[in-house]
Amino acid sequence: MSQLRRTLVAFAALAIAFMVFAAVVAAGSLHSLDVDVSHAMTEAWRPQLQLPFQVLALFGGLEMSTLVAVVLGIWLWRHHFGVDALAVLALPVAVGLELLYKRIVDHPAPPASIQHADGWSITDLLWGSVKSVASGSFPSGHMVRTVIVYGLLAFVVARLTERRSLRSAAVAGAVVLVAAESFDRVYLQAHWESDVLGGILLGGLGLAGAIIWLDRPWASVPWSD
Repeated sequence: MSQLRRTLVAFAALAIAFMVFAAVVAAGSLHSLDVDVSHAMTEAWRPQLQLPFQVLALFGGLEMSTLVAVVLGIWLWRHHFGVDALAVLALPVAVGLELLYKRIVDHPAPPASIQHADGWSITDLLWGSVKSVASGSFPSGHMVRTVIVYGLLAFVVARLTERRSLRSAAVAGAVVLVAAESFDRVYLQAHWESDVLGGILLGGLGLAGAIIWLDRPWASVPWSD
């Protein structure tokens, strides 16, 4: 099976998995598990760890993730990859779907009484407007952005570099960051664990879409041998 065909299969599987998972969350089937994980995070909470986790949250925040995506797109364009740079548009498309599902899935965020201060974001200043558009908590926007942006960055580095060590470092770095950001979301009680899993699925869907675009048969620049 070719690389493109495998990615197309992964895209379809992720799309089905996300829609099914969203339906399960909307039905409330994971509420007890969400609460159990939240209680475990409450018991594991250490105030001295709040600042490091707030800093970690910035990597999946709107500002940092958008900046990385824009820089990556500009780099691809300036290095003669032309329309391949459009792969970064997977981010705004996925964010649009995130906001849509936050609107249609009735899944409130953890109570404010158990949430800890999150990483700073410009959305804090616009919270009233943002809340009116995205009233729910599913899926986690931080996870959607983290998977797409840093996954795409790792893919580009792995495909373009000839150094095996750099390829491995790029992929490992993206995996570690996604794992760390996942824990960050539940440790700060900013999201339920179901929100995090949903964000990973939607982010994976967006990442697969970006890779399909880069691996399209009519691409002017070969991304693989």
